[in-house]
Amino acid sequence: MDTKDQDKLKDEIIAEIKEKNEVTTLDLSKKHKMDHQSIVGIIKGLEIKEIVESEKMETKQIILTEDGKNCLEKGSPDIQILKELKANGPQTKKALIEKIGEKCFNQGFKMCMKSKSITHDKASDTLTLKIEEIPTEDKIQNLVKKVNDDNDPSKYDANTTKELIKNLKFAQIETNKFFKVKKGKNFDLGNVKFETDLTTELLSNDKWEKAKFGKYNYNTKGKEIQNGALHRLLSVRNQIREIFLEQGFEEMPTNNFVESSFWNFDSLFQPQQHPSRDAHDTFFLKYPKSANTEKKFPDYFLRVKEMHEKGGFGSIGWQYNWSSEEAEKNILRTHTTAVSSRVLYKLAEEYKKTGKFIPKKYFSIDRVFRNETLDNSHLAEFHQIEGFIADYELGLGHLLGTIEDYFKRLGIDKLRFKPAYNPYTEPSVEIFAFHPVSKKWVEIGNSGIFRPEMLMPMGLPSNVNVIAWGFSLERPAMIHYHLENIRELFGHEVNLKHTQDASIYYFKE
Repeated sequence: MDTKDQDKLKDEIIAEIKEKNEVTTLDLSKKHKMDHQSIVGIIKGLEIKEIVESEKMETKQIILTEDGKNCLEKGSPDIQILKELKANGPQTKKALIEKIGEKCFNQGFKMCMKSKSITHDKASDTLTLKIEEIPTEDKIQNLVKKVNDDNDPSKYDANTTKELIKNLKFAQIETNKFFKVKKGKNFDLGNVKFETDLTTELLSNDKWEKAKFGKYNYNTKGKEIQNGALHRLLSVRNQIREIFLEQGFEEMPTNNFVESSFWNFDSLFQPQQHPSRDAHDTFFLKYPKSANTEKKFPDYFLRVKEMHEKGGFGSIGWQYNWSSEEAEKNILRTHTTAVSSRVLYKLAEEYKKTGKFIPKKYFSIDRVFRNETLDNSHLAEFHQIEGFIADYELGLGHLLGTIEDYFKRLGIDKLRFKPAYNPYTEPSVEIFAFHPVSKKWVEIGNSGIFRPEMLMPMGLPSNVNVIAWGFSLERPAMIHYHLENIRELFGHEVNLKHTQDASIYYFKE
């Protein structure tokens, strides 16, 4: 609608109010054949100029659903079934559904069984009329007709509306919100144009003395600025990356979601019969099905095989026939520890070339994949924060101290450690943090000291120990953002508008 048409409509609305003293936006919408929200917008514009005043109103009415309309036209579902059986004798469910529709039949069948007006032979799935005479009065249809003629819910008792709405689902309550409009303080001025700014022209010609100025509305919100926002997880990732860099860590390359079972499991001294290799826990690739790890790393491949089958360096291994075919299977990586294994192998290769081992600290943050059942705390893909320190004579105290320092910097100081079992770490420790909203201790990571059976085949010095951990990204973030459902953090329910200030509010300095 252009400006001229809108001004004409405003003049007509003002004239109607002058004549009737009071109108509603619903009446105006019907009369002028316009969308109700458009009429409300025009009224709000007049209200700012105090030409009109408006009062928010609402009315409720009972509206028939499609099932209710069907009952109005053909009768209640149970009467429809009874009439069919009376006219044509016993019939199967299938036959009745074809005649009156599945939804109508299902409703009517329950009603007939409840009133014991029919019998049901389950063997033949046949319905038979049990009563001699069908009720001459269709009470439900009469009630639907009554509601259709007068849809004011205040005229019906609670039992009636409950029967129609909740039990039968023949009707629903519809709320109409609208505005009652009457004369305002400046009504006699008509649809006058109000000046919004004191301009040079108004001042130089003394027009300002006769001009009408609109009132400032200090409660009106300014125009929302369209700007970008970091996703909550990206915001947390950035802070975690900064923490590790401050602690002197280097970031590992993690740009391969597809990994061979060799690097994901076998190089970590994880036996091939381990439950985590089952299809219920791991996503296996159909194409390409296998990798070429043995051709690329033949010596290391054989050393890992021997460690699994026979052991070495004081270990007896797992004592089974190790399958190279199983090791070559491609998967979606289940943890980023596969990346740690590759990096440690490269450190060992450098040590072989130079004869010197340089202590290192590495971390990574990236996605991993598990064949999980989705619920409020589990996803099929999630992020893992991986890290390790390789140095001389490291022990459990160094591991726990590093973990505590990391989480303290992140703002989580309520921690618990629990002894655990991992095929590739000994000792192993699970980490739990306290969730302030759910009031529960939540597992947020696993850690330990890499076993010699994993490190020795790589060729690292025997007196070098590696402390390592794998933390969740989502669960600590849920603690920070006070969220109980992971879908609010990862998925379509995420509200990006809350992201910008959330980290400032929850994260400690």
